[in-house]
Amino acid sequence: MAEETKTEPKQKTSSAKSTESAKKIRYIVKRMYQKAQQAKAENRKIAYCMVMCNYEEILEAMDVVQVYTENYAGLCAVKREAEQYMKKAQAEGYSDVLCGYAQVGIGFDAWRHELGAMPPDAPDGGMPEPDMLLGCSMGCDPRWKWYQALGRYKDTPIYNMEVLMPPSDADFDAIRDYYVRYMAEELRGLIAFLEKLTGRKMDYDRLTSIVKQVEETRQWWRKAYDLRKAIPCPMSTQDHFVIFVPHHMLLTDPMTLDFYKGLYQELKDRVDNKIGVIDNEKYRLLWGVGIPPWHSMYILDYFQDFGAVFAAETAYMIPEPFEMPADITDPVELIALRAFERNSAMQRRGKEAGGVPPLAQAHLERIRDFTIDGVVMHITRSCRASTMGQILTRNVIRDYYPRLPVMFMESDIVDLETYSEAETKNQIDTFMEMVDTYRKSHR
Repeated sequence: MAEETKTEPKQKTSSAKSTESAKKIRYIVKRMYQKAQQAKAENRKIAYCMVMCNYEEILEAMDVVQVYTENYAGLCAVKREAEQYMKKAQAEGYSDVLCGYAQVGIGFDAWRHELGAMPPDAPDGGMPEPDMLLGCSMGCDPRWKWYQALGRYKDTPIYNMEVLMPPSDADFDAIRDYYVRYMAEELRGLIAFLEKLTGRKMDYDRLTSIVKQVEETRQWWRKAYDLRKAIPCPMSTQDHFVIFVPHHMLLTDPMTLDFYKGLYQELKDRVDNKIGVIDNEKYRLLWGVGIPPWHSMYILDYFQDFGAVFAAETAYMIPEPFEMPADITDPVELIALRAFERNSAMQRRGKEAGGVPPLAQAHLERIRDFTIDGVVMHITRSCRASTMGQILTRNVIRDYYPRLPVMFMESDIVDLETYSEAETKNQIDTFMEMVDTYRKSHR
């Protein structure tokens, strides 16, 4: 009888979850890719998409199936299967300090092009071949250039769209009409692109209905998030970093509205019954700017050994409140106005506070509102967009909270080779000593 070979189980990379809602996300993500693959088999139109581009409702109204390539890269990192795609991208001539998401995505499509088929054992069955590539300028340059680079491997129509972010020192009332008009023109250009590609016309009544549903969804997420101000905190950042997925990748799905309603009720029940993330919450932390290390999310659980809970974050922030004006009936103009109001809200509040940079303003608000004892920021090698400004933000925090501890964790969003668990734990040990000293002197 041949000797039985045993396969070593993969190391657990995800973090512990404190809510039942968060535990549902793995199923939701699998379902998302299964539905996209089924849609491809049914010859429905598939779009590669980026988050925060403000076109979700338009795509839903045009029955275009949305596949979020940044999310897929994060999924590969969580499963520690990103390296094969990154190595392929690097072999194609792309730098190893390029956005980790872009490296994974470009490597994935380069490999599929080379094989003429889906890369073997692609996580969750892989991304279906797109019929269109929809980028935007929001956030960073790779979100504009990544899809252009895919022209080396596929002849797929592309539409890149501007998403305007007003400067902090702008006269917001003076620029409002121009920004809204410009954004609406960009969205109408996308609609024309989609109408030509799909051979169908936009149903503006349907679009209006979807916009209203989306705003209701966002209101429930904000209501749920605000419950985390309670002591003890009912939900951790570990949960937040999966719970944002329905909003960012399935925003127009009616299931998402039900999900955030359910999250609100679960958190309300926990607050009413004083159920916290851990039994003895001693310290409340803020996960500051910086996308987390998807390859090693379990490191966040180590903070709980000290009695520390991440009660808030400034990564993948909940959307700013938006009241839809009753006198605007054009859904495209509504989306454009919403983009301006949301993308200028933090700038406005920072300006009113005396010229505080918007990113720093976000941190100050959460430190105040969520009773924070320390801040952790993630310096990421391949995501400069989420790393730049961290020193400035730390310095502004010190102006308002002189002794509040701030820790810089160094790693990457995708690349595991940048990560040292031993060094990170040593750093956390020192940081938590500082948090304890701060807490004793300020509470």
